[in-house]
Formats: sequence, C-alpha cells, structure tokens
Amino acid sequence: MVNSIDNESTAVGAADVAELARRVTGPVLLPGQEGYAEECAMYNVIVPNNPAVVVGATGPSDIRAALAFAEAHELAVAVMNTGHSSAVGGDRVLMITTRRMDEVTVDPAARRARAGGGARWQQVVEAAAPYGLAPLNGSSPLVGVVGYTLGGGLSATMGRRYGWASDHVTALDVVTADGEERHVDAENEPDLFWAFRGSKSNLGVVTAIEFDLFPVTRLHGGAIIFPGEHAEAVLRAYADLTAQAPNELTTSIAFMRMPDLPVFPEPLRGTFTVHVRISFLGSAADGEALLKPLRAAAPVMVDTVADMPYSGFAAIYSDPDSSAPFAEGTLSLPPLTADLVTRLIEEIGPKADVPANIVELRHLGGALRDTPAGAGAAGLREAEFVLWIATAGGPEQTEPAVRWTSELFAGLEPWALAGKHLNFLGEEGLDTEALRAAYPAPVYRRLARIKANYDPSNVFRLNHNILPSAGDIEQQ
Repeated sequence: MVNSIDNESTAVGAADVAELARRVTGPVLLPGQEGYAEECAMYNVIVPNNPAVVVGATGPSDIRAALAFAEAHELAVAVMNTGHSSAVGGDRVLMITTRRMDEVTVDPAARRARAGGGARWQQVVEAAAPYGLAPLNGSSPLVGVVGYTLGGGLSATMGRRYGWASDHVTALDVVTADGEERHVDAENEPDLFWAFRGSKSNLGVVTAIEFDLFPVTRLHGGAIIFPGEHAEAVLRAYADLTAQAPNELTTSIAFMRMPDLPVFPEPLRGTFTVHVRISFLGSAADGEALLKPLRAAAPVMVDTVADMPYSGFAAIYSDPDSSAPFAEGTLSLPPLTADLVTRLIEEIGPKADVPANIVELRHLGGALRDTPAGAGAAGLREAEFVLWIATAGGPEQTEPAVRWTSELFAGLEPWALAGKHLNFLGEEGLDTEALRAAYPAPVYRRLARIKANYDPSNVFRLNHNILPSAGDIEQQ
C-alpha cells in the first residue's frame, strides 16, 4: 500500500501511484516513503538517483504495468539491478529495479545457465560449480549478470581463453518499450538479439538471460603486489609477459594509490603499490614458469598466487563489497611497446602527481579478439588493453581526478585506439558524441536504427543512451 505523501514533492500523484501499486506484485514507492532510499540505492553512490517513482519488479507483468504507467505520465524509464553503471535519475523518471528476479538454473548437459534479470555473478558461480562448470564472470561477485553481459562482459578470469561474455549469450527474455514480452535469440528477432548484446538497457528490460558455461573447476590465480617505486621494472616485465601470454592467461596490472583510511587494509593503506592480477587455466607448474620473470623484476610485498577452486575467484581482485562514490573513465590501447611504457611511467609512475586511486590495464587479445558467428554489438576486437581509471570519494576527490584523466587521455592520443569498453564508461560516457565514439561507426548506426524500431520515443534513455534514428536524422 502506498503511504500518504505530499503531492508537490513528486512528479506523479499519490492516487495514481496507489492504482499502479494495486497492479504490481512488488513494491511501488515514492520519494520520502519507507524503503524508497533502499530500493534506489546504487553501488556507485556518486550517481544521483531520485526517481519520481520506483517499481521493484518481480516479473514481466510488473514491468508491463510500470511501462504503461510511465507512458501515461510521460516519464522516462530507468532500469537498475546493482547500480554499478552510470544512470541519471530525476523527478520525471520511473525506475524499475530487477533485483527480485534473481533465480538461477543450470543445464549441465547443455553447459548453459539461465539467470533472472536481477541475478548476480556469485549466484551463477555457486550454481554452476557442483557440475564442474563456470561462467564468464567479472572480477566482483556482486556485479549483476545482465548489465555486465549486455555491456560486453570482460571476464577477469577466462576472457582471453573464451572471449566476451556477450558473445556467449544464447537467448534473452525481454520486455520492450511497447510493453511486449519477447523471447529473443538468433532465430527470433535476430536484429534485436544482436543489439541487446552491446546496448545495455537501451532496448528494454531483460527478465532472464541464457548463456554458455565452461568446464573449468580451478584456477592458478591471485595477485602479486610490488612497491610503487619499482613500477617501471614491473610494468616492463608485465609488457614482456603479455607479449607472449597464452590464451589461458588472463591478467591485469593496477597502479594503486590508496588513501590513509581505515577502509583500506594494512600494509597497503596510504601507499603506492603495483598489483598484477593473474588467472591461469593451465597447470600450476606452467603458471609458475610464466610468472618467474615477473617475480624477479622487483621485490615482492604480497604474493597470493596459488591453485584455487574457481568459486574462489573473488580473491584475485578483492573488489570492495560495500557501496561507495567513485568516478571512472576508460581508453583502449595497443600492445605495451617500449615507448608506451615510458610514457605511462612518466604519467602514472612514482614521480607523477596522480589524483586517481586506481590506474589499471586489463589485457585483451586472445579469444577477445575473435568475432564469432552470431556475435553481438559489443566487444573490443582491435585493442590489446583496456585502460581503466577510478577514484573514490566526493567531488573534492573525483573532480580533480576527472580533469587529470582527461589530460592523461589527451597525452596518450598517439597510442589510443578507437572504441571503449561500455562497462568502464563513467559519466563522461553519457555524452552523445562520447558514446557514439565508443562504437565502430557501422555498429552505432545499426544500433540507432534498431533503437528506432523498438523504442522510437527513447523511453529507455537514462543510460549510455543511443539515440533512435531511422537514418541519418536523429530523433530527440
């Protein structure tokens, strides 16, 4: 039941919302009501999120009712599960949260999983492990399956071996802007199937997603941490490692400047360190041989690399498990040539004044370079590395970091490659031209045409928005 609320504080009337609540199984909440803040809470709390009404969907019927209400009241629609991605709220917005649709089932014979629109990766990993199977999840167990996958899905554990997660989606159940429920796959509405796998929430609400699993039960993985003053030696050794890495080896290197705050663990608090994150699908002996030159490059502070069950993947990155405000940005880069390493050390090494907390390079290539038959709209096929920069804190921390990031990217222009990984696009990626540049031009044009077919009024625009366009003229 909807509580009494001052109508002047919201874009919709309480009586209309009460009628919506009678047609919806999940909660329907207005600003100021008990539970509203929790329902709208995002992992990245720097992003403002104050919709006029929020609907906690439990299934497709709730979503259809929410979309009909949004149309009747001329509200834009936002979709959220965990809130890791950037979105924009406001008083003319209806938000649909999907976290209650979190069922996960596994078909071990087909090596396939089906996850509800609100499922998180830890659930899938746990469901698949008893069958000796694993998904192409990211570094954090808390990230939502759908948003991650529809942004491409860069697996921190098996990406170079099996490719982009979006390329391994086999079917989607969705509700589009017209309120229609659709089962989308390679045979049923193939254009929509292609477009969803690279446009995130631009085309509708995903209620379930089906995708491949892989026969992996263990990893040789962990992190090797070096003192920051040895950053150049470590980065050059890492460049050598990635230049000859087998596809079974998926890695990243992160330059970490941690504030002296209790939230960060000792001995890393208040320090500058270099972290190499490792996931190897081969034998422990082969993994140790690959890593020997890296370990010899500089003194090692911490070394956690060991054989582990796949279910322990989260220990490789040790991503924070609580929400925080942060700003982020990304750039695509080629192999780490000697001149690029020199430039990076000048910009982010121990002598540089860097306001960002994390400057990370994730290694691509391998199967991530392939474009399999039936691939979707996402995926960086030409880049060898994704550069990701993140800074935690309020505006006094993030605003200088965002300016510095822009200057860094400008300085790296001679090496920068076209395209950006959608899941690492921060608020700067909300700009229309910035988003257009994240895709190859033919891909963006095709996405815009499909958007015009399925969401001509741009109802789903509170995201990295693709403007609907039937041709060269974009419709606002």
